Amino acid sequence: MSTSGFHEGELAVQHRAGVRTEAERLTGMLAPPHLDGGPARFLAERTFAALTGRDQEGRLWTSPLVGPPGFLDGTAATLRVHASPPPGDPLHDLPEGQPIGLIAMDYARRRRIRVNGVLTERHDEGLRIDVDQAFGNCPKYIRPRHLETGGAPAGRAVATPGTALSAAQAALLRRAETFFLGTTHPDRGVDSSHRGGPPGFLRVEDGELWWPDYPGNNMFTSFGNLAVDDAASLLVPDFVSGATVQISGTAAVEWVPPGTAGDDGGTGRRVRFVVRYVVGGALALHEDPTGPHRASA
Repeated sequence: MSTSGFHEGELAVQHRAGVRTEAERLTGMLAPPHLDGGPARFLAERTFAALTGRDQEGRLWTSPLVGPPGFLDGTAATLRVHASPPPGDPLHDLPEGQPIGLIAMDYARRRRIRVNGVLTERHDEGLRIDVDQAFGNCPKYIRPRHLETGGAPAGRAVATPGTALSAAQAALLRRAETFFLGTTHPDRGVDSSHRGGPPGFLRVEDGELWWPDYPGNNMFTSFGNLAVDDAASLLVPDFVSGATVQISGTAAVEWVPPGTAGDDGGTGRRVRFVVRYVVGGALALHEDPTGPHRASA
C-alpha cells in the first residue's frame, strides 16, 4: 500500500474545510514508521487497544484488545500483538493478508498512537502486523480515567442483521464519552480513530446514529476515507459496567451551516452512521472510580 502524502479523499475534505495549508505541515507524520524507541515503549505499557478489520464475510468491525503491559510489542516496522479478539467477537477469525488499523490508548495520560498496516499472521499466540503508518495524536477529547484489567468477559451475542439496537445498547451509546471509529480506503488500508466528548454527544435517532465533529489536527484521515468508501464500524465501550457495543455499517460526513443545532464543535460537520449489524459484549477491563485521575475528569 502506498502511504506517500494525503490521498484524494483527505485532500478533498481538507480543501472543503479550508485547512489545506495547516494539513500540509503534518505530511511528515505519514513518513515510513519506526516503532523503536519512544513508540515501542508507549505500546509496551498499554493494556487496551482497538483493532479494525474485516470479518470472514467482509464486514468492517472494530474490536477491543486487552492484555497485560507488554502485549503490544513494537519493533522497527512490525507490531506483534500477544492477544486476539476472543471467541464470539466478529473479528475472532479475521482473515490474514488484509489491511487493519489499531489505536493504542493511554487514557490516564491522554495519549494515543495509531498503527495502520497489514495483518501478516494470525495464530493462537496473537497477531503480527507489518506497519505502514504509525503516528501519535493530540490529547483533545480524551477524558482522563484509570483502567484496570481483571475479570472474565461475559458471553457475546451473535451478530444479527438489521438495526436492532436494544434499549440497553441505545442507552449505553447515549451516555458514552468515548468510542472508536473504523474506516477504510481501497489503496491506503484501514484506520482506527478515537472520538470523545461530553455524555450525549453521540445521538441515537430512529435507528441511526450521528455525532458532531470537533476541531482536530486537520489531517481528516477518517473523513477522507469516508469520502471514498462509506464502510464504517464503531466500538463503544462502557468502562464502568464493562459492557461494549460493536456496530458495522456505513457512514457519511454531513456539512451544515456552522452553529446549526447540534453543531457542538462549531465546525459545520457531523457524521451520520447507518447501523447494519450489532454485537454486544464485555471487557476484561474496568475503570477504577478511586483512581488518581478520576477527580480531573
